[in-house]
Amino acid sequence: MTTTTRRGRFRVTLAGVIALSVACGVGGRLAAADSPENVAPAPTATPPDLLTRVADLEAYVTNGAAKALISAGPGHNAWMMTSTALVLFMTLPGLALFYGGLVRRKNVLSVLAQCFGCAGLVTILWWAVGYSLTFAPGSSILGGGRFAMLRGVTSAPNPDYASWVSQNVFAMYQLMFAIITPALIVGAIAERMKYSAIMAFITIWMFVVYFPLAHMVWGIDGLMNGVWNAKAAIKAIDFAGGTVVHMSSGWSALVLCLILGKRTGFGKRAFLPHSLVLTTVGTGMLWVGWYGFNAGSAVASDGIAAGAFTATTLATAVAASVWPLLEWMVRRKPSVLGFCSGAVAGLVVITPASGFVTPSGAVLIGVLAGVVPYLACTKLKAIFKYDDALDTFGVHGVGGTMGALVTGFLATPSVNANLKTNLSALVGRTLWLEQLKAMGVTVVLSVGATTAIALVLKATLGLRPSADAEEEGLDMTDHGELGYHEEGGGYGEELGASAEAHAIDNSAEAFQQADRA
Repeated sequence: MTTTTRRGRFRVTLAGVIALSVACGVGGRLAAADSPENVAPAPTATPPDLLTRVADLEAYVTNGAAKALISAGPGHNAWMMTSTALVLFMTLPGLALFYGGLVRRKNVLSVLAQCFGCAGLVTILWWAVGYSLTFAPGSSILGGGRFAMLRGVTSAPNPDYASWVSQNVFAMYQLMFAIITPALIVGAIAERMKYSAIMAFITIWMFVVYFPLAHMVWGIDGLMNGVWNAKAAIKAIDFAGGTVVHMSSGWSALVLCLILGKRTGFGKRAFLPHSLVLTTVGTGMLWVGWYGFNAGSAVASDGIAAGAFTATTLATAVAASVWPLLEWMVRRKPSVLGFCSGAVAGLVVITPASGFVTPSGAVLIGVLAGVVPYLACTKLKAIFKYDDALDTFGVHGVGGTMGALVTGFLATPSVNANLKTNLSALVGRTLWLEQLKAMGVTVVLSVGATTAIALVLKATLGLRPSADAEEEGLDMTDHGELGYHEEGGGYGEELGASAEAHAIDNSAEAFQQADRA
């Protein structure tokens, strides 16, 4: 992410460092390597002197660049492994439950399968070439093949991205971002796209959209890596994925749902969430996991991570309050779905800014996140009548776009001194113009590529199931199983009772409509 070896510049006195080294017994670790795999050889043949060893200890404490030692630091590595698990937790089970509760009961397993499918497919692509195309040096648009099949990606750090975090941990952390991004698109086309078509779309989309865009924004020689690439043509910033994750998935989701068409019966009957309980549980998991997403993007356990952690909490809490407050004002009742939608919107909008803004800036972002995506989901969608089933565009597309722009206005070096590295002349002045350029590249790439991929697949593989199969439910037609069974009903009986399953779904929907009335 927009963090690397030079994070955190606070000072530690020499005497304090020496005392710390004695007390913690880490001086010896700095003098000798653990193993040839985990520690790169010292740049000189002679052992480093005491001052160099102490300087390296200070660099470890402050997350600075090492002078004589390149080794994974246990504290930073532990945080990044935890963050990796937290980001996977966002997709499985967080996003799966969030989306699963919002669809009708006959399609709940299809959404879970799509999330699991993303996890498996993207992991294979990431191992084969994805990580290399994203983070290996190459051109300003796409990385090279140095790390294909994770060749050379060991427990030793890659100083281009982190001095104290193992590169294999960094690679797995970034994999989790690659997994959740296409999984977000699923929300817009839920209940009406074949599983085979979704997997084919994601495979191509990762190569055409995600890998190039992630390299441009986060790659050491990326076109839009304004923080670390002094030669970047577009000097933009994106701390944790406003453009790479949310804009790319949100705008692609809009295009895909337009090409796919509306769900059968859309606008003629209600499509109510079958379980807001699942959605609420999923929202909580997303919020918890997002700390790994945003604070983990510091690629260290340092002061910048702490700032991102704080900003994430404030923006999310504010947005989760503002959205239902607007519902209360307009509809006279704050809904649980409103709390959930507001929380996710807050998480989305703060993402690109989380490591760059003050607590007050985060509160302002939370207010905007509660208002603008709310209007996009309730007004914009109603005006243009597109079937963005679970509001992927309204929350991630609109929210991510707004977050990227607002970051250009609110980012400050007082929170993240790395902004002074290559952006001193832009921060607080014209950085927002660079953000606009990056946003433009993201929209053009996402919209153009998604249009081409979707049209090709529509003409060859086909995107939608038949009308009868869609009406029956994708759980049965795509996966041959149901998420729910009548009490006392046998599994085999249910598999052979498609008409009965459809009747159960209609009964549940009628009950929900009556209950709401």
